[in-house]
Amino acid sequence: MLISEIQEFQKIRKEARAYLCFLLQRNLPNRLPNISIDAIYEGLERIIHELPFANAAYILDANGKQISKLITLKDTLKDFEVEVNQSNRTYFYKAVKEKKCILTDPYPTLVGGDMVVSAAMPIFNDRGQLIYVAVIDIPLRELLKFIHRERGDTWVYNFNRIVYGIFAGALFAICVLLFIDGIKMFFTYTLSNIDVKKMFEATILITLSLALFDLVKTLLMEEVIGEKEEHPFAIHKTMIKFLGSIVIALAIEGLMLVFKFAMIAPQKLVYAAMLLAAVTFLLIGLAYYMKNVGKEIK
Repeated sequence: MLISEIQEFQKIRKEARAYLCFLLQRNLPNRLPNISIDAIYEGLERIIHELPFANAAYILDANGKQISKLITLKDTLKDFEVEVNQSNRTYFYKAVKEKKCILTDPYPTLVGGDMVVSAAMPIFNDRGQLIYVAVIDIPLRELLKFIHRERGDTWVYNFNRIVYGIFAGALFAICVLLFIDGIKMFFTYTLSNIDVKKMFEATILITLSLALFDLVKTLLMEEVIGEKEEHPFAIHKTMIKFLGSIVIALAIEGLMLVFKFAMIAPQKLVYAAMLLAAVTFLLIGLAYYMKNVGKEIK
C-alpha cells in the first residue's frame, strides 16, 4: 500500500508541514546571538517527547555534518550509526537553499530503513549566518495516522471506504447478471435460432455490463483500495468509457427501432429518429468533453 500512502501524503502535506514547522519554530532558538548546540538539542528532545512516534532527531552543522547523537525514544535506534556527512541529503540542501523550515517527500531513511519524511529547519545567528540545521525523521505511516487523528476524520475515511465497497459490490452483481443474461440470450437466439432483435439486445446487455465493470473497477481502485493513476487523463477515463458504452447501447437500440417500425409501424419511425437524434447530441457532447479535457491537460 506504499503508493496509496504516498498519494495520501500529498493531500495532507500542507497541514503536516505547518504543524511540524510550528513545533520546530516554537522549541528552537533562531536568529539570536550565541545559540548553543545544547539549546538546539534540548528543543529537539522536547519535540521528540511530543511526537513519540518519530524515528529520531539530530543536528547538522553548516556543512551538513552530523554533530549530535540521535535523539530518539526508540531503543533500537539509540545506538544506530549514520553517515556523518549528510550535505547531499535533500532535507539539508533544501532547507539551506530555501532558508526556511521544509518538509521532504517520502524516502527510505538511513535510520532503520523505513519510509519517512523529514522536517528540517535552518538555524541562523543574529547576523544571518547559517550555523545549524535541525532535522526530524518521521515514519510516513505514523504521520498519516497522526494527521487523520488530529483532523478527527479517520472514522469518516473508513466509513467512506466501506460504503463505496458496498456500492461497488452491488454494481458488480448487476454487471455479472447483465453479462450472464446477455451471453445466454446470444447463444440461445444466435446459434440455434437466429433472431436479429435478440442479437442486438444481447449486444446491449454485454455492452452495459462492460461499462458497469469499468465503473466498479474505478470505485474499488480509487475509493476502496486507494490506488489512483497519476496520469492527468485518468480521472476522466472512466467517465468517457461509461458514456461511450451508453451511446453505443442507445445507438443499437435506435437501429433496432428503425428496423422494427419500418416493418410493422412506419408512423412510429419518428420516435426512432428522435432517439437517434438524442444519441447524436450525446456523441457531440462527449466529443466536446474530450476536447476540453485535452486542452486542460496541455
